[in-house]
Amino acid sequence: MSAGTDVAVVDERILQTSPLRRLLGRPELGSVVGAIAVFVFFAFFADSFLRATSLSTVLYAASTIGIMAVPVALLMIGGEFDLSAGVMVTSSALVSSMFSYQMTANVWVGVGVSLLVTLAIGAFNGFMLTRTELPSFIITLGTFLMLTGMNLGFTKLIDGTVSTKTIADMEGFESAREVFASTITIGGVGFKVTILWWLALVAVASWILLRTRAGNWIFAVGGNKDAARAVGVPVDKTKIGLYMGVGLGAWISGQHLLFSYDVVQSGEGVGNELIYIIAAVIGGCLITGGYGSAVGSAVGAFIFGMTSKGIVFAEWNPDWFKFFLGAMLLLATLLNAWVRKRAEATK
Repeated sequence: MSAGTDVAVVDERILQTSPLRRLLGRPELGSVVGAIAVFVFFAFFADSFLRATSLSTVLYAASTIGIMAVPVALLMIGGEFDLSAGVMVTSSALVSSMFSYQMTANVWVGVGVSLLVTLAIGAFNGFMLTRTELPSFIITLGTFLMLTGMNLGFTKLIDGTVSTKTIADMEGFESAREVFASTITIGGVGFKVTILWWLALVAVASWILLRTRAGNWIFAVGGNKDAARAVGVPVDKTKIGLYMGVGLGAWISGQHLLFSYDVVQSGEGVGNELIYIIAAVIGGCLITGGYGSAVGSAVGAFIFGMTSKGIVFAEWNPDWFKFFLGAMLLLATLLNAWVRKRAEATK
């Protein structure tokens, strides 16, 4: 093999690049700049924003979104959407609660059944997508409508109301609450355990994307699935796995919902899927797929947490929250597009 050929096959990821080029090439750069701007803004306008207790509240709000934003971001990098993600969280909580109550089983049995159900829903979405080749928008919109109806229908059929019965006195409830909804006190300040779940998911997802063959497959499938299939990437398995990842996130979020409040309203979760997508887009994921990061989704969720709670700390009318969120979405998207152009210009 000639020297010229050796150079041609070297992976571009191990080539020497300047620090500026590496920085501009990071998909989460725009969201980090936006997060800093939002932080400084509320630190100036909200006197209580910089308190440790306020930070705990912001991180909790971010974690409840971030747990789902991470797998949703991976799915978007793979070129797909999941409009059923919001109601799937509620489905997860409902299955755990109703199975435990009706079967008078240890709560952990219901938790395990819920995991199987949410993974099955994710696998169903992926299977239908790969077999029918319909747009993920249509497939998951159908799942969204079915789950919305099933959540309400089964809850009223089994419990007679639109909410579940209490399971707080059942065996295993307290241990499950410790895992999914406990508070950890550090320096006199309480931090919800969901923050640890969130950070763990970000770490695992980042490792998958940047250090494994599966991560290469995700980027390849999102960039061009036909080209990926031509070079041997298991496109169908990758997409099904990504949808099952969303199911895993929904399971974690659903268990937190259940063990935080004990009872679950069957109509919850509608509309949250858009918030997860917004967090991923603010974090640098492209709508067209093939670009993004798990860290970026975490930053997007953090921006959501700062905005939602910062408005409260500043004592502004919370009705303006969605206006600020929409403005942040547009600004972050424009900034991410500018960063990508600058990165391409430095190559």
